[in-house]
Amino acid sequence: MSDYRSHFQGKTVLVTGGAGAIGSNLTKTLGELGAKMVVVLDDLSAAYEWNIPALRNVLFVKGSVVDEVVLKRVFNEQPDIVYHLSAFFANQNSVDYPERDLMVNGLGTLRVLQYAQMCGVDRVVYASSGCSIYGSAAPLPLKEEFMSMHLTSPYQITKMLGELYCNFFHHHFGVKVVKTRFFNSYGPGEVPGQYRNVIPNFIYWAMRGMPLAFTGSGDETRDFTYVMDIVDALLRAGYHEKAIGQEMNIASGRETNILKMAERINELVGNKGGIVRAPARKWDTKKRLLASIERARDLLGYEPQMEFDQGLQKTIQWFKENWDRIKRDAEFPPGMSSAVRGGPVVPEPIPLTTMPASGHSAGAGCG
Repeated sequence: MSDYRSHFQGKTVLVTGGAGAIGSNLTKTLGELGAKMVVVLDDLSAAYEWNIPALRNVLFVKGSVVDEVVLKRVFNEQPDIVYHLSAFFANQNSVDYPERDLMVNGLGTLRVLQYAQMCGVDRVVYASSGCSIYGSAAPLPLKEEFMSMHLTSPYQITKMLGELYCNFFHHHFGVKVVKTRFFNSYGPGEVPGQYRNVIPNFIYWAMRGMPLAFTGSGDETRDFTYVMDIVDALLRAGYHEKAIGQEMNIASGRETNILKMAERINELVGNKGGIVRAPARKWDTKKRLLASIERARDLLGYEPQMEFDQGLQKTIQWFKENWDRIKRDAEFPPGMSSAVRGGPVVPEPIPLTTMPASGHSAGAGCG
């Protein structure tokens, strides 16, 4: 076993947002690598308990990162490493509920860092968002040196706020923090819903035979990153000393056309519903996204492994294996269809004859 993977043997690790897509896959990997205990903290406001790995060394505590009683409970387990993945996700959700976004992403991050500092945690890995930090005017590929004050949603503002709190605790108290900026995560573990990412939402609607609502012109791209590549980066971020105090993009380093992605999902699922146009959203100002991953290569030895098409197929397979649960828990308002670029839904007239039977995470990513 390589050094960074064996590093977690016998360790106690706290994963906030551990029931979400990234958190649950990280938790499962840590448990299988021989962690003494993986403590999952999640309030299940955007995730589901069935998504948490059922391993003997995984302890689930239901609660919010804003709740100091719950924080005292999980930090009483004396974690060696904290992965702070919990967030009020994502852009449209923050537009609809800006106060809650500030409480969870701002105050929640502050309190996690405070308890980590007081309890002498060896390292905190913070899940930031590359789609948030750089704004819409940054040159491609996006590099860590560029930051923008021209942000267009509360979620973008509070993810940057979290990075600034990390900087403060690192410089003022010596807390060993690593800031990882995720790009358009996808893969097994993400249940679709009104505020979720585009790929799980598209797969969900495709499997129900519905049209996929597309808001762009057809030229838009995103840097889709498979969840297990993100997990590998997080493990490395919890080990390598060079990463302390640094921020780095965690992405695939490849552009994928969103319209072609939607067409491919329809093809893989066998959906005849096609693609329909939908209104654009005010906060979505990025036509293209492509991240530089050179710093992550240098500091972490990070190298994404998953080819996009193979990742799509693995994600669809997870949907098929968990379809009954997904149909029950996917949360969309009635009469609405998924929209591209992040997961919020937009009104879309749907003929009643095509409506199938109805069925119902803490994490970080891009809108």
